[in-house]
Amino acid sequence: MRYLSDVIDGLAFTELQGSADVEITAIAFDSRAVIPGAMFVAVKGTLVDGHDYIDQAIKKGAVAVICEDLPAHTTGEVDFLMVADSAVALGIVAANFYDNPSAKLKLVGVTGTNGKTTIATLLYQLFRDLGYKCGLLSTVENQINGKVIPSTHTTPDPVELNNLLAEMVDSGCDYCFMEVSSHAISQKRIESLVFAGGVFTNLTHDHLDYHKTFLRYLNAKKEFFDGLPKDAFALTNSDDKNGNVMLQNTAAHKKSYGLKTMADYKARILENQFSGLLLQIDGEEVWFKMVGTFNAYNLLGVYATAMLLEQDKAKVLTSLSKLTGAEGRFEYITAPNKVVGIVDYAHTPDAVQNVLSTIHDIRKGNEKVITVIGCGGDRDKTKRPIMAKTACEWSDKVILTSDNPRTEDPAQIIKEMEEGVDPAFKRHTVSIIDRHEAIKTACMLANPGDIILVAGKGHEKYQEINGVKNHFDDMEELENRFKDLV
Repeated sequence: MRYLSDVIDGLAFTELQGSADVEITAIAFDSRAVIPGAMFVAVKGTLVDGHDYIDQAIKKGAVAVICEDLPAHTTGEVDFLMVADSAVALGIVAANFYDNPSAKLKLVGVTGTNGKTTIATLLYQLFRDLGYKCGLLSTVENQINGKVIPSTHTTPDPVELNNLLAEMVDSGCDYCFMEVSSHAISQKRIESLVFAGGVFTNLTHDHLDYHKTFLRYLNAKKEFFDGLPKDAFALTNSDDKNGNVMLQNTAAHKKSYGLKTMADYKARILENQFSGLLLQIDGEEVWFKMVGTFNAYNLLGVYATAMLLEQDKAKVLTSLSKLTGAEGRFEYITAPNKVVGIVDYAHTPDAVQNVLSTIHDIRKGNEKVITVIGCGGDRDKTKRPIMAKTACEWSDKVILTSDNPRTEDPAQIIKEMEEGVDPAFKRHTVSIIDRHEAIKTACMLANPGDIILVAGKGHEKYQEINGVKNHFDDMEELENRFKDLV
């Protein structure tokens, strides 16, 4: 049982109309989710203002309302609390309602442009292998000690987030590893969460449709580290020029990892093959099943996090050597005629370059690299020509196609990508709107030993067109085509 006085503990409000003794049955910021006895938090979003739905929430049984602007007419039947920022208030009351679950386990947040999903997933797999009960909050899926819960956002809203964390606590979880997106930080979704540590991977061009400038994007990531408590750790990639920026104002213990520069945790690549990586990590030579320089950073970040969480070095390295990472991240298959197909979630210019440079480093001779790539609709348009340019510079042939066009015209998206194709690359580039046909064409163009990269969608099992999610699986498409390559 939760009373209003419990739920608003620690909340700064400028006005309270009503009694703090009312019982609260649920927290909702969407009027459609209101049940009798609920508290409704009117949040001003980017597209919708919750204040416009206060009356609907009350009609559905809300007994308390948190808002920034009081309605013109209020009655004594419903309690009203006025606050400066409803989004912040939502995080506080959601955490209180679920009895602040993040403080009852060790919560580690992973943020950055690339690598968040892989690091969070590897940490989850590692700590379960070490014998702990764990939770995972990621782009691919949420998990509570093996129980899979579908994921709709990189970082859930505060109500769902605290509900999931409470389930983890009830299940006896010792740790939770979660991706922390820049959207979640800006929208205060992680407000009132207690973190045991934070990990920074890297920062490259992405989400400027939302943040507008790279500086705002950087500052959103930095805000996460600024808010870490002094007994937490702040682990950053020292090889990324923005790594030290993340640590400038944090009260947490500052630590670093890197392959090139001075760092607290160091690694060196000894071998890099399609079958895996041989790393010298903190003085030990270990063979890992994962591939590429970017995964060397991911593995090192996971190792460093485990050391900061006081785990045994030998056990950590042994366990990590067996793991394969997140679905849709450099997953590869080989056709009967030795054509190699790779599916990767790379959807930023830097991620595309990372994957293609890894392929370039691994390939043995004159194998052609054929890249199938698109850009999502209703997302950052400025990266479209850059992604096409990057793909062309690192590939022998490029097929520009649809990703998730969402509500945009896929032909227009491809046209904007084509603007980044240098004239010298045009004869090696073709545009095919239908992603199915694009992958089919790549397979037809491939000779024995060639490498096909299908980038952008990774783990996703759908293609979103005009608001409808149609089944589409890049790996499934490759597997079906590869059967005929003999």
